[in-house]
Amino acid sequence: MNKMLLTILAVVVLDAAGTGLVMPILPKLLKSVAHSSELGWRYGAFLSLYAALQFLASPVLGTLSDRYGRRPVLLISLAGGVIDYAFMAWAPGFWWLFLGRAVAGLTAANAAVATACLADITPEERRTRAFGLLSACFGIGFILGPVIGGVLGTISLRAPFVAAAFLVMVNFIVALVVLPETRTVKPERIDPAAFHPLAPLRWIGAFPPLLFMSVLLAIVGEVGGTVWVLYGQDKFGWDTATVGLSLAGFGLFHALAQAFVAGPLSERWGERCALVVAIACDGAAYVAIAFVTQGFLVFLLFPLFCLGGIGQPALQSLMTQRVGADEQGRLQGVLISLTSLASMIAPLAISEIYFASRHVFPGLVWVIGAALYLLCVPVLFANRKRADGPLEGTAHRQGEQP
Repeated sequence: MNKMLLTILAVVVLDAAGTGLVMPILPKLLKSVAHSSELGWRYGAFLSLYAALQFLASPVLGTLSDRYGRRPVLLISLAGGVIDYAFMAWAPGFWWLFLGRAVAGLTAANAAVATACLADITPEERRTRAFGLLSACFGIGFILGPVIGGVLGTISLRAPFVAAAFLVMVNFIVALVVLPETRTVKPERIDPAAFHPLAPLRWIGAFPPLLFMSVLLAIVGEVGGTVWVLYGQDKFGWDTATVGLSLAGFGLFHALAQAFVAGPLSERWGERCALVVAIACDGAAYVAIAFVTQGFLVFLLFPLFCLGGIGQPALQSLMTQRVGADEQGRLQGVLISLTSLASMIAPLAISEIYFASRHVFPGLVWVIGAALYLLCVPVLFANRKRADGPLEGTAHRQGEQP
């Protein structure tokens, strides 16, 4: 593994750790600054604000990384993260938290730039493996972050955010000092259309089944991202430390699945197989967690949950093969933007459904999430020879018959 790849992966680990630090304590912080025991719309709105601004900014940042390089855009993104965590650590009121979150959303390009960096330095046939490693490093960060955040949260509500700001600052220094520029050939000019706020929607016609599945996977993933902490506390009585431990365990299995399953499975059997495995496992885990009655059983579901994450690297790999080297940054920005569009709407709907149903059947949102996967079935089992569908495996790309 070369130095450039190691540096990119290290940046992702530190970024994920910073994000994971604050997750166990975020609901309590919002309740504290809002002076209310009921989060209601506030929790979903807080999550959606970041996604809304990321939707507008990510394609622009991705395009700028194509023209001016990955490194400066990544540094801007990390600086925005420091500002966000500083606001959450010291903000005196609820709306100050929203202001910090807005800055973070406008500068959020870490994932897009890191993925574009990997696309720059990785051959097409090995990109699923590379993207799997990227997701695995995100999982490693989630092993470290929630545990530290859960422990610090027992000391002070604001301590995890101070620690997260420090981690992102370290990340900024690592990128500034160590990370080389991976974009060696740059376009002479920027397409002005890339700066249109709805520019991502213009890419939908390029490979609609791929984008449809990517957005759908993002929507389903928002169920866990939105209610995991609330669900654990409400149904199983988890304290902050247990929430942190659960997120760390999830991160461990996520890292193992991404590092050792995603790449080899796609290279051996093709991306279609990876998608089928991911959807089947994640759907089963969602149904199971909706009905379990003991908290320890959730920990036993981690392998299923994390096998559900191997589909996204396969989708990313397929899409990078459909654009040239001079548009990889823009593509990743568009993917992040469309995912953010889903993340902008989904948390609001999910939190409303959860708060409306938690006293009757708190697992309803998980069942709905599993049911959404049924929309993927027509795409998964469509004609595998469709050039615009996410159904071509590695053998098909190499000219062999599937």
